Amino acid sequence: MAIINWATAKYEGLGKDGKGHVSTQSGALKDQPYGFNTRFDNKTGTNPEEQIAAAHASCFTMALAFGLADKGFSKGTLESKVEITLVKDGDGFTITKSEIKLDAKVPGMHGSDFEKAAVEAKLNCPISKLLTCDTTLDITSFEGE
Repeated sequence: MAIINWATAKYEGLGKDGKGHVSTQSGALKDQPYGFNTRFDNKTGTNPEEQIAAAHASCFTMALAFGLADKGFSKGTLESKVEITLVKDGDGFTITKSEIKLDAKVPGMHGSDFEKAAVEAKLNCPISKLLTCDTTLDITSFEGE
């Protein structure tokens, strides 16, 4: 069974003078502004890299949560921050890295078992599989046992 989700983007005007709006099927994003200024000048609105970061953070965190539940853990807190690196590449740009920073509390879990589960989630979440850039994982804090 395939699950299909969608988003729409409309861009009016061209280049730096253009402005766009993006919306998602769920309505979580509804006519959210984006454009050159939101992507490169930190103006209010969103940008594609921010949306990729949100997708990767939520996908990885959910994959890890389900992986830990499959191992018999029922309590815990996982908080992930994903940083997407966009660099100038000739006339265009390339995403070179998706860095996952993870803080976690999983009572009763041994640190080495947690690290193994986190790496497995990093490798197997659908968004990680989609990305071809370097994907790193930094467990910035862990509380267990």
